[in-house]
Amino acid sequence: MSENDKKPSKNQDKNQDQNQDPKDPKGLKPSAAPQKQGKGMFGFFAIMLLVLMLVTFLSSSEKGDIITFQEFKVSYEAGEIDVDSVTLSDSGIFAKRTQEEVQGDQSKVVRVPITMISREEISSRVYELTNGNIKEKPPSGWVNFLFAFGPLILIVALLWFFIGRSMKAAGGGGGMIGSFGKSRHKTMTKEMTGITFKDVAGIEEAKSEVSEIIEFLKNPKKFTRLGGRIPRGVLLSGQPGCGKTLLAKAIAGEADVPFFSISGSDFVEMFVGVGASRVRDLFKQAKEASPCIIFLDEIDAIGRRRGGGFSGGGNDEREQTLNAILVEMDGFGSGDGVIVVAATNRPDVLDPALIRPGRFDRQIQVPLPDVAGRLEILGVHAKKVKLGPNVDMEKIARGTPMFSGADLAAIINEAAISATMLDKEFIEHEDLEEARDKVKFGRSNKSRVREKDENNLVAYHEAGHAVLQAMLKDADPLHKVTIIPRGNSGGATFSLPEKDRMGYGLKWLHATMRVICGGRIAEAKAMDDVSSGASSDIRQVTSLARAMILEWGMSAKLGFINYAGEDTRESFIPDKDYSEDTARVIDEETRRIVDEAYKDAERMLMEEWDKVEAVAQALLKYETLTADEVHKLMRGESLQRSTVADLLGSGPPAPTPEAKPDPTPDAESDMPTDSLPDPA
Repeated sequence: MSENDKKPSKNQDKNQDQNQDPKDPKGLKPSAAPQKQGKGMFGFFAIMLLVLMLVTFLSSSEKGDIITFQEFKVSYEAGEIDVDSVTLSDSGIFAKRTQEEVQGDQSKVVRVPITMISREEISSRVYELTNGNIKEKPPSGWVNFLFAFGPLILIVALLWFFIGRSMKAAGGGGGMIGSFGKSRHKTMTKEMTGITFKDVAGIEEAKSEVSEIIEFLKNPKKFTRLGGRIPRGVLLSGQPGCGKTLLAKAIAGEADVPFFSISGSDFVEMFVGVGASRVRDLFKQAKEASPCIIFLDEIDAIGRRRGGGFSGGGNDEREQTLNAILVEMDGFGSGDGVIVVAATNRPDVLDPALIRPGRFDRQIQVPLPDVAGRLEILGVHAKKVKLGPNVDMEKIARGTPMFSGADLAAIINEAAISATMLDKEFIEHEDLEEARDKVKFGRSNKSRVREKDENNLVAYHEAGHAVLQAMLKDADPLHKVTIIPRGNSGGATFSLPEKDRMGYGLKWLHATMRVICGGRIAEAKAMDDVSSGASSDIRQVTSLARAMILEWGMSAKLGFINYAGEDTRESFIPDKDYSEDTARVIDEETRRIVDEAYKDAERMLMEEWDKVEAVAQALLKYETLTADEVHKLMRGESLQRSTVADLLGSGPPAPTPEAKPDPTPDAESDMPTDSLPDPA
């Protein structure tokens, strides 16, 4: 067996020694410290209890029967009080009864209690009663001292005790204050995560790139044979929900090594230097458990570019933490066996020293999945649920462009919840369609009641979008259109892209802008009025036009130049590297592109207004139309299906002995208004 093969077993023996049975002598040392701390705390509180008892004894040493001043006066005038025993102290007037007057269990001493407020009045009356024959007892010095300085001494003693205890424990890495410098990572193993590459789909390129790391963790001697060096750090970058954290867990699961997971924000605390201390502690523990993986999630929280924006300079806590990470990653030896995997959504804001070769040698892009990737991801999550025979996963994958892995997982989960609420035996295709629309646009508001004019306006608005979507061959194919409110919108027109689009062509942009303008044009023509419902359309068409000019060089006047600047989000002041004249030309070009799209869309809709009328009236009747139904209406054909009102008004069929379930929509009168048979 080689030396490299023996190394993991030594580490395992070391970890086992640290977790031995208490009978092991090595295991007694960690348990001895808490016992000493417990005895010390017990002794401290025992001393404080004795001091409290002493104060109580001294303050209550002078006892006697408590009487009022009037009773004292009557007894004194009756000769029942020894005239030479009257004494004045801080706590009261003391006197002794004569021997003849002591009866039963009475105390020989009587006491008239006084307070700071009544002291002066009662003492003057006693002086007058006894003609000045009274003794004054000086207060006890210990009692006065304890009452005056006791609380202060107690506070100082408590602070001394806890701070001293924490400073001692800080040397061993624990304690109330010392624990701030300890790393707050979570250590996971393959059994705890249970994630391998079988659970990761849709990012095959990223999986193949990290396979070298897994091979190194399994067999490091293979790489040192030719003098190669495995990357010390791997940076996973991509949009939220693409599977960066899942991929890191799969690396640990495939290599079967410890997995140290911590977020970037966990390093920074209110105390200066805590973040750097936690970094050192994390890397120290990782080296002891090597080979292993350190996963730093959201590293941009501490790894941002130094000296930029509104940071506090060299003494900033975040920058000290970053410096500690740079030093620790640069100090790795070839045999440490520690690989750092970090994840971020913003690789452009990271410090150049962090992502240089030697630290994060590799930057692996985890992109949004394509059609094939989305189909694989849906298949992974679909294994956990029951699917019906009419489910078409390929159609769902085509209809979810720009969806992340987390979005696709949410679609499967929402469809399962929806099918469960409807008491179905399995998930049907319409459940997945509804779940997709819910994840992307929000929940449908079927109970919302609109006025007739508002309903007409929404119907014509969506009909304008749908007709142009069906007419323009360069636009994405129409999927369905509905006037059921969903999220913040009164209706929606859905497209079904035939393929994933890596970039945007000029023909597609022109067609899409015309489709966007169709809603406002149709509602203005039909209602002789316009509404605020087109606000999102206006925002979308304007952003497309400005992107064409500023970023994509699609303006003949401004040419092949980028005017957008860099988006580093380090400053509140926008980056604007062009003159006022250029800004005026940009505004003019934006207006020209949008006006051309609007006028072209208006011309097309006016020429085919009868088609808009047909689609709008069908929407008012059926509320939801599929692409096939829209094309039928545009060809002049009629739709032969019952409305929701017809289904509710027809009532249940008369029962017969040979009655069988009717597969037509009439048998499902309790279905939602936008539920349709699967068009596939």
